[in-house]
Amino acid sequence: MSKEQRAKIAEMLRRPLSVNPAPVEEMRAGFATLMATMLVPEEIRTTESTLGGRRAVLVEPAANPRAGTILYFHGGSFVVGSPETAMTLTGNLVVKTGFRSFSLDYRLAPEHPFPAGIEDCVAAYRALLESGEDPSAIAFAGDSAGGGLSVTTCLAARAAGLPLPAAIVTFSAGLDATRTGESMDTKAGIDPLLTRESLKPTGEMYFGGQDPLQELLSPAVLADLTGFPPMLLQVGTNEILLDDSTRLAARARDAEVDVILDVTAGVPHVFQSFAGVLDEADQALDRAALFLTQQLKL
Repeated sequence: MSKEQRAKIAEMLRRPLSVNPAPVEEMRAGFATLMATMLVPEEIRTTESTLGGRRAVLVEPAANPRAGTILYFHGGSFVVGSPETAMTLTGNLVVKTGFRSFSLDYRLAPEHPFPAGIEDCVAAYRALLESGEDPSAIAFAGDSAGGGLSVTTCLAARAAGLPLPAAIVTFSAGLDATRTGESMDTKAGIDPLLTRESLKPTGEMYFGGQDPLQELLSPAVLADLTGFPPMLLQVGTNEILLDDSTRLAARARDAEVDVILDVTAGVPHVFQSFAGVLDEADQALDRAALFLTQQLKL
């Protein structure tokens, strides 16, 4: 059954490559429309909030809450997306762990290129700490670009002298703006959603003319992960971004950081979004929830 599920999802995600990228507002509307089709658990309640001067959505379990906070960063190539587009992911993590989650509406490119989003994420984390939250009870999590932010926010927080969170969870993280991973080529035509060409326009918007060869843009290539908290990196074998996660895992290993590289066969980018439709998505979220409950000190 799972093979049939994967095939249906891959077919849905495949679309002809446009030579000219759509206007930004059209891209954002299209992404919101796609993500609105994902299943969101009913056992949550959401509240509008503010964190570090930015809008955030507080997602809480409707029953049996536990102490602990997931600071979540949504995906969308740093150009599209919102807390709402990631609600299937935050909602499932909240239900499966019992922790609350703040999903941050960080600034997007091209209006606010690098490093604006990272600055917003660090400010949100700082606000949690200043509110009295213990870093040992906080985890960073994110998908795609937001997975990258989970790592780069930790790097920036460390540089700012802040205590680090208890754990990091990434789903199909974008971790290399240089696009030098072998999977960029070996998975070309296999990845049903992303191509090197499709990543170029949003990448240029986010880089803002800066050299991608720097730690906060390409942590899989350059980051010093010394002292990092335990990390769970989930990714699929059908992704051109596969090697973003495999190379970061190697850097974590070399820095003596606890790391779990969780690779699922035959699934697309951020396959966890298909919870309730794809068996592997539910299983991966179960593993992520277990990891979080093991790492947070409550």
